[in-house]
Amino acid sequence: MGDLISTHLDEAKREVITARTGEVMGEFGRLYEQQYAVALFNKMRFDIEGGGGPQNQLLHRKVPLKNKSIFSGALFQYLEENKKWRNRFLFIPDSYNINYYENKQAHDRGLHPKGTINCAGYRVLTSMEEYLELLNTSLPGVKAKVGSSPFLKCATQFPLILWHPYARHYYFCVVTEKEQQKWNAVFQDCVRHTNNGLPEECKVQTPAFTDAVRLYRQAHGHYGTWDMMCGTPPQILANLVMETLLPEMRDLITPKLKGKMHERQRNWMMISDAVYGLVQSQTQAQYEAVVQSCEAGRPPLETTIRTDMDQIITSKEHVTSKIRALVLPKAEKLLKVSIQPYISSILEALMEPTSRGFFEVRDLFFRELIDMSKNLLNGGNKEKLGEHMEKISMLAFHPVKMQSCYEKVETLSLEGLQQRFDVSSPSVFVQRAQILMREQMDDAVYTFEHLLHQSLEGQEQEELCKTIQRCQDRVIKKFDYDSSTVRKKFFREALLQIFIPYMLKQLSPSCSAELPRFQEFIFEDFSRFILVENIFEEVVLHTVMKDIMMAVKEAAVQRRHNLYRDSIVLTNSDPNLHLLGENPPIDWAEEYGGGQEEMAGENTGDLETQKRRRMKQVVSMIQIEGNASVLPNESCLEVPTVDNIPEEETEVRSEISLSQKSVPNGTKEDVNKNAVEEESPTNRSIVKEEESTRSLQDIGSKSAIDCAIQEIDKAVQEEEHEVRTLKNAESSSSKEETAEEVKPTSNCEAGTQLNPADTNIDTTSCTEKPSDSPVREEEAVTPADQQENHITASSQDSHTEKPFAPAQHDDSGFQSPTNEAAEEQQAGTEECNDFETGEDTGKGESARMDHQ
Repeated sequence: MGDLISTHLDEAKREVITARTGEVMGEFGRLYEQQYAVALFNKMRFDIEGGGGPQNQLLHRKVPLKNKSIFSGALFQYLEENKKWRNRFLFIPDSYNINYYENKQAHDRGLHPKGTINCAGYRVLTSMEEYLELLNTSLPGVKAKVGSSPFLKCATQFPLILWHPYARHYYFCVVTEKEQQKWNAVFQDCVRHTNNGLPEECKVQTPAFTDAVRLYRQAHGHYGTWDMMCGTPPQILANLVMETLLPEMRDLITPKLKGKMHERQRNWMMISDAVYGLVQSQTQAQYEAVVQSCEAGRPPLETTIRTDMDQIITSKEHVTSKIRALVLPKAEKLLKVSIQPYISSILEALMEPTSRGFFEVRDLFFRELIDMSKNLLNGGNKEKLGEHMEKISMLAFHPVKMQSCYEKVETLSLEGLQQRFDVSSPSVFVQRAQILMREQMDDAVYTFEHLLHQSLEGQEQEELCKTIQRCQDRVIKKFDYDSSTVRKKFFREALLQIFIPYMLKQLSPSCSAELPRFQEFIFEDFSRFILVENIFEEVVLHTVMKDIMMAVKEAAVQRRHNLYRDSIVLTNSDPNLHLLGENPPIDWAEEYGGGQEEMAGENTGDLETQKRRRMKQVVSMIQIEGNASVLPNESCLEVPTVDNIPEEETEVRSEISLSQKSVPNGTKEDVNKNAVEEESPTNRSIVKEEESTRSLQDIGSKSAIDCAIQEIDKAVQEEEHEVRTLKNAESSSSKEETAEEVKPTSNCEAGTQLNPADTNIDTTSCTEKPSDSPVREEEAVTPADQQENHITASSQDSHTEKPFAPAQHDDSGFQSPTNEAAEEQQAGTEECNDFETGEDTGKGESARMDHQ
């Protein structure tokens, strides 16, 4: 590889690279110095005058990933040095740069990584076909033949490839499809985060940089959005240089490449990566020099602005009126013909997938809180709450859980409009919407943390679920309002990014030649803060901005996609909430005792080792302990989804369903009758005592809902048992009538022939009657009757211990077991009076003979 680079990148070509980089950076530096003074003036004017607009209701976390890492695990990587696949351990810190090591032990020992990948500008591919298609575009004159074997053969069926138009490509693979989906989500999150490399907190440097890059590309005829506007400023400038340098280097080096087609493609990728590295090192040094020069001259600029603020504003308004008179007629004509007919269709194309993505964020946040409430419903305490909140606190940065939200926005399509308005691809808007979704999720979680933490002070553990519900409702309302505000702002910015470059491209040929004459209306002392090119773009922007605002306002009035009207402004709705944002971050594990045990064994080793051990991993924090769903061949920890979270309620319901299945049906009366008769009464009484004792012990540990479910199930089983025993009693009574025609017997003797499990026959009424012998008196009270009395007493005791269980009645007229003990005496009286009513002829005759 070294020989290849040194051969094709000799001193002459390196001088060409340095010269082209210097030309681009020189022009960019001049534009940056101009835009720096304008951005400083705009920032100071905004600080003095202030800006309107609704106030955010949710709190914002300043440092969300402090002492956190994103993910870590092992997979296979293809090494271009020896053309082999090797197992590598990947660690992704809070910077979202991918560090890969020889193994996990090397990372634990604190060794330097084998390499680091900055994912800005990369694309994550999951198929070799897609990669080869992009690879063929790197060398336009070299095309792959159909059926030709590529230089890279994946070791498994699940590849993961990081592709970049200029930098080195990285090849990984995993064993299972589930792993591929997980790593794909992690890599996509790394690309999404590193692409957003321009800090929004810098109100001067960031606007100056973006305006300078845009003006540079417009000066070279490149209007519209730019896919490579991603990464840090040195990376963006390197992409700006490579945009013109790469075709030149390709024409110089490609004819000298030898070998097969795939070998030439591979060699060209290595050369391109080396060129990109040289350009990036030079752009970083020169950009830092330009920034330092501008920052050094900032104090005198601020002094001039503070002194002459009113004069600068008056002069700018005068020049703006002159330029507006020139540009406005042409801009309105262009707007009416080429812009207004497409505003509504483009807005709808933006609103549909973006709103679905924000709704999915809301649902995911809601589901996580519901799952936490369910798990805390059965014996939950503050320690368990701390464990759940430690997982939910980093929900916005969990790439696997947030993937369902991001996928909703990826369906954004602007087909038919990209060529008309010079939009390269919708990826710029997709990634911006995904970043806003993650910020909204983190704001909602952060607000919920502070509200819950404040509400838990001085409250009992029994009110955890109610407290969570109250805080959840408050956060959901604030999320809906902020979501509407953020989406409307995103729609306006996206429409401006689509229409403004197109209008500038159409109006610049006729207006640019006349702009320099307006420079004479600007005082020389104010010329650094007032630029005619910026005023020209502001006039065009205000021309189309009115129609864009009207379109978004109309969508909000119609409540499309749950957008709020601009007139609905929640000001000071919760004045004490923003005071909570000044509090330090909440460490749930440490505050509720979950993190002290972990810290006990981490006091060994140097400071760096202790820091790495204390660093919590976002993805593994969501993992449920004890979940044995890890595949044997997976190379990293399994991340369960919301559906895989075990709950105690499901276990209780499974036991109830099994108990219901075990209840015999009425169609198997004979089998059940034999089973009841063969069972020992003593064993049944012991089992019944154990069940009643267990039910009494479980009352204190289970919630009211679970006890009610078990009580209803128990009542259903006893009702079915009662129905079966009554049917058996009817069948036995019919047999007694047949037998009494041959030999009359006493009522007590007839009672011994009945089913022992019959609870509606009272034996006490028979034993009180005079008997002929002690043996006959003993036969009157059978073991089955003793067991029935014991069952009735135990059921009566169990029901008196549970006053919340209502009395159950069956539609057939049978009483539930709850009222069995209360009606036992009445049933015995009715049995003794059966011979007077004549309801049972056989029983009445036998009782009458015993009485005589």
